Amino acid sequence: MTDSELMQLSERVGRALQARGATLTTAESCTGGWIAKAITDIAGSSAWFERGFVTYSNEAKSQMIGVQDATLEAHGAVSEPVVVEMAIGALKAARADFAVSVSGIAGPDGGSEAKPVGTVWFGFASARGEGITRRECFQGDREAVRRQATAYALQTLWQHFLQNT
Repeated sequence: MTDSELMQLSERVGRALQARGATLTTAESCTGGWIAKAITDIAGSSAWFERGFVTYSNEAKSQMIGVQDATLEAHGAVSEPVVVEMAIGALKAARADFAVSVSGIAGPDGGSEAKPVGTVWFGFASARGEGITRRECFQGDREAVRRQATAYALQTLWQHFLQNT
């Protein structure tokens, strides 16, 4: 996805959030704040973007958004249970209406047979109690994986929570 396509997607998400009078928060690991950057590249985003948490380390995940140490130890940072706790924790900490979380292995190192480079888990939660998770395995170098993860997070948020606004 090109920069202009990413900006168009961010604008679409922003318009939908603004139409609902809703706010969004992010909890990012492998994307390092890229989702928040894409969102805040849009003028007026302060009306619908509450805050972003870059929780790159396990300690940050625990301290900032309440991911349980036991969950991290049992499943690893790149897992469905962790992105669920990340999304719920960010939602509560920011008092937002929607949360997106992401944790993955962007590479070039860090992969394993069970979790190869490019594996990314996503969590989505709403203040109304809705939630979904997704796992994707993206191809390409570190930047390509992170860009694809950013686009996927925004696209999935749009499709599952905001499209009918």
